[in-house]
Amino acid sequence: MKNFNGNVLFLDKSDINTDEIIPARYLNENSKEALKPYLFEDIQLDGFNPETDSAAKHVIITRSNFGCGSSREHAPWALEANGIHMVIAESFARIFRQNMFNCGMLAVELPAETIEHLFTDYRGKDTCIRTDLKKNILQIQAGEKIEDIAFSLSEFDRALVEAGGWVEFADSKY
Repeated sequence: MKNFNGNVLFLDKSDINTDEIIPARYLNENSKEALKPYLFEDIQLDGFNPETDSAAKHVIITRSNFGCGSSREHAPWALEANGIHMVIAESFARIFRQNMFNCGMLAVELPAETIEHLFTDYRGKDTCIRTDLKKNILQIQAGEKIEDIAFSLSEFDRALVEAGGWVEFADSKY
């Protein structure tokens, strides 16, 4: 099972598409690792530098409809190659969300009010998340401020995550 803990990258934008996650011009790469340097290369966010701002970040908190666009698996692969195994958002594009779970990664949906609270209280601070997958709790910390936020996960999605992804899940069942 992957690690779902770490420092948070806040991306304050809705509708981040798969081309912004990993530009299509790199889809001819033949390994996940080859995608690593191009993560968020084309995203347009004021003051955001993908090379420096993404470094040492392992969790993303963003707005709605994350992963819209094409259905390719390269977008979750690029996140995974960079050590990002969890994205927290108001909502996800359906196929992207399933690709995350198929890769053994977490796509956590939280209400818009909770996402707004996280941006208001934690963005711009050194924020870390610890995930208790058994209890469905995210523990968010910035300095002395610590809070727990509950999330839900279907049993099938949990099984995919615990197995490490679809291939590992299928290998254990069939």
